[in-house]
Amino acid sequence: MRERIYRIIEPDRRGDKVSLAYDILMIIAITASIIPLMFVEYNATFRFIETVTVLIFIIDYLLRWITADHQLHKKGWSFFLYPFTGWAIIDLLSILPGLSLIGRGFKIFRLTRLMRILRLLKFIRYSSRIRVLGRVIMKERRVLLTVLGIAIFYVFITALIMFNAEPHINPYTGATTFGDFFDALYWATVTLTTVGYGDMIPVTDIGRFVSMLSALFGVAIIALPSGVITARYLDELRNMKSSGNDQD
Repeated sequence: MRERIYRIIEPDRRGDKVSLAYDILMIIAITASIIPLMFVEYNATFRFIETVTVLIFIIDYLLRWITADHQLHKKGWSFFLYPFTGWAIIDLLSILPGLSLIGRGFKIFRLTRLMRILRLLKFIRYSSRIRVLGRVIMKERRVLLTVLGIAIFYVFITALIMFNAEPHINPYTGATTFGDFFDALYWATVTLTTVGYGDMIPVTDIGRFVSMLSALFGVAIIALPSGVITARYLDELRNMKSSGNDQD
C-alpha cells in the first residue's frame, strides 16, 4: 500500500494516470496558492484558496513522510531523516505561512507573504526541464563560481574607486550620491549588469571612465556563464532524447 502511494506521489511516472492526475493537482494547487500574492487586499476568496491549498500541501507532506523509506532507502532511519532533507524543508516552509498560529506572529515582518513565494520552488519537483538546468549548474559550478568570484572582486574594486573618486554631494543637483560604501556597491552592481537605473551617476572624469569600463566588463561577465549554461543545457536535452527519457 505504501509503495503504491509512493509511486503515485512521485512525479514522472509514465503510463500511471493516477500519478499524472496527482501531479496536475499539485501544480494547480501551487499556482493557486501564489495568486493571492499578486493582490494587496486579502479577501474571503483568497482565504478559502489558502485554506484548501495548505490542506493539500499538508497531505502531500504527510504522504511523503510515511513513504520516506521508499525514497531514502535507509529503513527505519528514513522516517527520522526525511524532515531534514531539502525537499521536506521546502514543503514545510510552504505550509507554515498558512497556519494561523504561525501567521499571526509573522505578519508584523510580512514574512508570511514572503515565505509563500517559496512555494514556487515546488514546481522544480514537477518539471524535468528545471531539474536538467539544476544538473547543468551543478556540473559547471566550478566555472560559474570562478566567474562569480571575478564579478564580486570587480564590483568591490569599482565601488571602492567610485566611493573615493566621486563627491558625496552632487554639485549640480545638490542631492546626496555615493553617501556611503553600500551606495557605491549598489551602483557598481547595477552597472556591471548593464542595467544602470540612473539614480546615481558619476560626475567626475575618473568616475565616468570607470563607469564605461564597468559596462563593457559587465557584457563579458554575463555572456561567459550564459554561453556555458546554454551549451551544456542543450547537450543534456540531446542526451535525454537519445536515451528516451525526455519528459516534462
